[in-house]
Amino acid sequence: MGCYDCCIRCLGAVPYPSLVATLLCFTGMALFCGCGHEALANTEVLVETYFTRNIQDYVILASFIKYFQYVIYGLASFFFLYCILLLAEGFYTTSAVKQTFGEFRSTRCGRCLSLTFIIVTYVLAVIWLAVFAFTAIPVFFFFNMAQTCHTINILAETTPSINQHGWVCMDARQYGLLPWNAMPGKACGMTLASICKTKEFFVTYDLYIAAFAGAGIALLALFLYVVATTYNYAVLRFLGRKGLRC
Repeated sequence: MGCYDCCIRCLGAVPYPSLVATLLCFTGMALFCGCGHEALANTEVLVETYFTRNIQDYVILASFIKYFQYVIYGLASFFFLYCILLLAEGFYTTSAVKQTFGEFRSTRCGRCLSLTFIIVTYVLAVIWLAVFAFTAIPVFFFFNMAQTCHTINILAETTPSINQHGWVCMDARQYGLLPWNAMPGKACGMTLASICKTKEFFVTYDLYIAAFAGAGIALLALFLYVVATTYNYAVLRFLGRKGLRC
């Protein structure tokens, strides 16, 4: 057997869908975990500095941010290991299906393991869909904040009276960031416009967008894993019913 034939056999044993899904999962989780962690830290600073004066008003938010940052550490470790397992399972099933190596056999235990990966990945995809939707909330908040600041700047340029734009506010309490008894809990007029011009606001906004995009990429990777593992499992079941050894 020549070198060319060996290379073709090796390339034929590569589970390309699982490999692409693994790269997407790593990229998405890196964006979600890294950018999300920093965005949460910056959000705590923004709320503490501009939306409340009493530490008791944002103690729940600070605790949530702290614990969710630990959750991010766990998510990064879990998905790294789980994606490696799915990639290894993809290599095994692809090699078994294509009969690349004679010592590989499609056993009932192997098919059961493949089915387990399908179910677990499907459940993770459904859960991650909720995480993806949850990640859109801070993006929506900062988008509304940026649009409100744009409105204030337009009013400030077109009307000389400060009362014309002083009523335009952004209330953090409406988004659940602060309790309803928090004071002031909102920023109005030129105070809000000055917040939107700070570096912390732009950096936090961009980080949340990157985290939202990362969550979407990871969700796409999970759906791709479901498709790849389901296809491999279906082929193994078909070969098993035909009585073929693979």
